[in-house]
Amino acid sequence: MSSLHTTRVRRRRLGVAAAAVGLFATLLTAGPAVATPDPGDRQAKEKVSSSQAAEVKSAIENGEIPGVDEIVHSRNISHLANVPKDLITGTNSDLAFQGKYAFSGNYDGFRIFDISNPKSPKTVAQVLCPGSQNDISVSGDLLFLSTDSSRSDNSCTSTTQPATEKSSWEGMKIFDISDKRNPKYVAAVETACGSHTHTLVPERKDVYVYVSSYSPSASFPDCQPPHDGISIIKVPRKSPEKAAIVNFPVLFPEGGNPGAPTNPGVSATTGCHDITVLPSKDLAAGACMGDGILFDIKNPERPRVIDQVQDNVNFAFWHSATFNQSANKVVFTDELGGGGAATCNAEIGPNRGADGIYDIVGKGDKRKLVFRSYYKIPRYQADTENCVAHNGSLIPVKGRDIMVQSWYQGGVSVWDFTNSSKPKEIAYFERGPISAETMVGGGTWSSYYYNGHIYSNDMVKGFDVLRLDDRVTDPAKRVRMSELNVQTQPDYFDRSGH
Repeated sequence: MSSLHTTRVRRRRLGVAAAAVGLFATLLTAGPAVATPDPGDRQAKEKVSSSQAAEVKSAIENGEIPGVDEIVHSRNISHLANVPKDLITGTNSDLAFQGKYAFSGNYDGFRIFDISNPKSPKTVAQVLCPGSQNDISVSGDLLFLSTDSSRSDNSCTSTTQPATEKSSWEGMKIFDISDKRNPKYVAAVETACGSHTHTLVPERKDVYVYVSSYSPSASFPDCQPPHDGISIIKVPRKSPEKAAIVNFPVLFPEGGNPGAPTNPGVSATTGCHDITVLPSKDLAAGACMGDGILFDIKNPERPRVIDQVQDNVNFAFWHSATFNQSANKVVFTDELGGGGAATCNAEIGPNRGADGIYDIVGKGDKRKLVFRSYYKIPRYQADTENCVAHNGSLIPVKGRDIMVQSWYQGGVSVWDFTNSSKPKEIAYFERGPISAETMVGGGTWSSYYYNGHIYSNDMVKGFDVLRLDDRVTDPAKRVRMSELNVQTQPDYFDRSGH
């Protein structure tokens, strides 16, 4: 392991043209209105051109980028632990936290870690339950798991089956985790177009689940167009087996972004990819393919859209959203290339595949999302590294807006957006490319701050624990949470609930 005290930025113009024009052409340029897949949906290894491979090897030899699998980081980051995959070998996905436990989603199921000693996480349970992408959340004694691949039934022994068959199943699975060593599968709810991601809106007696899904087709019996809304599931805490859909609010009555050919290179809106709620403010932000939306969730069964924005110049696929603590900003991410392309380089530039920072201006139903700037990691990556903005969370520091965020093979970035117009990176951690010759999907899917440490779920390398020591972020170490689902943002400084 080597430690770098300055951010390493490549001076060379490492090419990405061949990859962009060839392997990922349908994702990076104008094309049919199709959903952009996440990287776990395709794990194929693809050769890059000989000249690209030569550039990657030269950059490694010259110290411009880390070597294959080499770990580098800023001086204020320490790498405490890595736990490789074990019995569950699929693609690692999202993370959730409760007490001394971390819950790691995986395309083949989920894994529970005891993180009471962050330097030595211990496996508590591994549950085999295939169904991409197994987006994961927890609330009390309940664990929620998204299934967004067509399965033969709703069991954990199901097999793949075409979505064109009416008997196929996709949706939400619910587990009882009162015994962390022995989770029990207790309920399932089928949802239109499956559940790519989900977001919890917890109430006292019930948990509402906002289910995001997309990509309908006239040939899919359970995923018919138009699909311009989200499924809302109500789950009684004491009787989760009674979970059921209570509404399907249409968020885009006019259809949302039409995508190509009207807006070349932009995904058409056929649903949402991810939603983040801020229950303390009755607000939600939706990243919905070709649109970003702000909506009111005072009545969780009947959300109301307040504002809707598009960026048809630099955003290809609105992927996720994060509020700041004061609820006067939203950071939206653009997953250019579906997370499977090399987009962190000079060819793509600083504004595509980036974060978009929006201020929330006005009050009540007159609130508007106003664009301020883009943020992208300042370290160029190799043409063999998939890299783009992905999942992150706030680091709770009063008076500052600071995030930690995953960038796939671009690693983990800690950045400050207190000044919406001048965001800056203040720490980072990354591995060198998985391969210097082949594009291999990998890198960190989610990087979240929880009770004094950063936890990262690397799709290939496993579960990482990082420690951030910096005078700017150190106050966050005093903030302790009893539970954290990042897409259900807490009020970190309201001590009454924690």
